[in-house]
Amino acid sequence: MVDMSRDEILARYRHLRAISTRHHTEALRFLSRPALLEQARQLGLTAGEMLVAESMDEFTLVVDLAIHTSRPGRSRAIDRYAGAARLRPGSEEALVLEAMRRARFSVWRVERRHEVAGLVVQDLLRQGEAWLVDEAMERSAPAGMAAATRLCTPETFAMTSGVIVPVDREALEEVFDEVLPRVRGSPDRVADDRRFATAIYRTAVARGLMERIGFEEIPPPAR
Repeated sequence: MVDMSRDEILARYRHLRAISTRHHTEALRFLSRPALLEQARQLGLTAGEMLVAESMDEFTLVVDLAIHTSRPGRSRAIDRYAGAARLRPGSEEALVLEAMRRARFSVWRVERRHEVAGLVVQDLLRQGEAWLVDEAMERSAPAGMAAATRLCTPETFAMTSGVIVPVDREALEEVFDEVLPRVRGSPDRVADDRRFATAIYRTAVARGLMERIGFEEIPPPAR
């Protein structure tokens, strides 16, 4: 995409984003009430057999976990949808869906504006960089902002695939204190483990992080 203009890149992004949104909507049909309640319970958002999210943002956290994660031995809703969708191999719809299935969850810090469109973000666990095209984040996300989200890469650039959860240093320390004794292995394995995303979302609910307007800058890791 090196020779594409900003307008061409944004047009491509909007096209792929529309496909991604349709896939997410269709994947909702593969969620069961027990699966939603199980995820809501993990986030402290249930009372008995009722889901008690106080906002759409909190409910979206539940849906994100139910679509993109599952217990060992169980299938994910996004995979069940993919198996039933019967998309034409090689089509853009199939390309985007496969990218969504391979989306990487992590904590990403905004490094700088990309020279053409979007942002350059750093994976704070894996230490790699990604070119992220997201119009809302490009307009409002300052350098140093950190957020937990899934990035999928259906093109040379990445897109968000799911919710965006702002995090600060204290929240991350709390999450790592909870997760690291339970999830052993490389940073990549920690980031991929469903318990990591669950812990971040639970902390976000408890601390009211979804209601924040500003974000704390997180300094670069020591070299």
